[in-house]
Amino acid sequence: MILTTIEEFAAALPPNRAIAGLDLGDKTIGVAVSDLRRIVATPVEVIRREKFTLDAARLLELLTARGVSGILLGLPLNMDGSSGPRVQATQAFARNLEKLTALPIGFWDERLSTVAAERALLEADTSRKRRKEVIDQVAAGYILQGALDRMAHMGRERNG
Repeated sequence: MILTTIEEFAAALPPNRAIAGLDLGDKTIGVAVSDLRRIVATPVEVIRREKFTLDAARLLELLTARGVSGILLGLPLNMDGSSGPRVQATQAFARNLEKLTALPIGFWDERLSTVAAERALLEADTSRKRRKEVIDQVAAGYILQGALDRMAHMGRERNG
């Protein structure tokens, strides 16, 4: 089930279960997973893309093992907020994934997530080789953390 807003996505989630954030690239899929209370996003893995069926099988295996209850895909909007070919590719990935899982699937604006991840890795004095290995999962962590922060804020608005 693909949900178009973060509010719809949050409403579709069961309580006290982790959610995953994905940074879809042409060659890799960065994966991050939240804690059960959905406060902290932790980068967990980079899946090397081969073909959709293999990528989806590995992804769903990983998410099942971690008890994930929803999937957020980073939506690579242009800086002016418009959609381009990468947005269409991400939406196509979501439609294909929807056929394989009942988990709610949502989107989160990922503009600048890779830039922020790169900056954090540089500040941590991470080697160029190591940055290349982990950048996508760290970017997935930034995407997921942004959504977690927004959902926590929504909860405070409802309860406040």
